[in-house]
Amino acid sequence: MPVISYDMPDRFVAGTIGQPGQRAFYLQARDGARTTSVGLEKFQVGLLAERLEELLDEVLRRSGGVAHVPALTPEALRDDSPLDLPVEEEFRVGSLSLAWDPERELVIIEAAESAEADAGEPDPEGDTLRVSLSAARARAFAERALRLVAAGRPPCPLCGLPLDAAGHVCPRQNGHLRTI
Repeated sequence: MPVISYDMPDRFVAGTIGQPGQRAFYLQARDGARTTSVGLEKFQVGLLAERLEELLDEVLRRSGGVAHVPALTPEALRDDSPLDLPVEEEFRVGSLSLAWDPERELVIIEAAESAEADAGEPDPEGDTLRVSLSAARARAFAERALRLVAAGRPPCPLCGLPLDAAGHVCPRQNGHLRTI
């Protein structure tokens, strides 16, 4: 399994290309002139950010505040810049994993390719993006990712479905959901 590894990269962010409702989501790592972008789903970005926050909070709690884990994102690490262009998708993410390295006090994020072998099992030859981040950078990543997911189409106040710029057929107002 080829592993694309970044140990403390210059930048690691979640980002999108496109307009809400038609956005493509990416994880992007950059170290010097080397950049890797992998595609994934919106829900994967949200889950990764939520689990990352939970992991950092748990490490902080278990260490009694001794671990170098900030409770909030340090202002200097906030990154609101767009993805680095051109965005060339290396692979599509099928699974994500998180780990804490207590010796180095780093978060390790792995994004594995979604390729499947013939029997529907994960392909052991698929690529993996592995990124090691400080707790502060991981906190900044999670904060940005949560904002990114929340910046989609606003929900309908009646039914909760996303509102489109072109209109919305609300099942709560006409009694059924029309499919086109």
